[in-house]
Amino acid sequence: MDEADRLAAVAELLADPYARNILAAASEEAVDAAMLAERLDADPSTVYRRLEALEEHDLVRSRVRPRRDGHHYNVYRTRLRRVTVKLENGEYQVDIERETPTDPADRLTDLFEEIR
Repeated sequence: MDEADRLAAVAELLADPYARNILAAASEEAVDAAMLAERLDADPSTVYRRLEALEEHDLVRSRVRPRRDGHHYNVYRTRLRRVTVKLENGEYQVDIERETPTDPADRLTDLFEEIR
């Protein structure tokens, strides 16, 4: 995906009210999809689709939370901090600032993904 496609995809996500509300809710605390669906009064499948798109563009991060009964579930936390769009010399420049992970496992994952 080139820069123009990335810009278009992120802009489309940020134009979507469900995606924006998910980002806002997950910026306050780690939340699961069921909690998001309830808070946003949205169909769970809508929430899962938006979470998948947000995660694909590294705007949210998922973590597995174990439960005592042995079943696990994902919680989501917003990584997006700021989007800056500049127009210079007839070209758009987009900078997406993401939260730097503090968890060592997350930092190692990020490092590995940069190497690939």
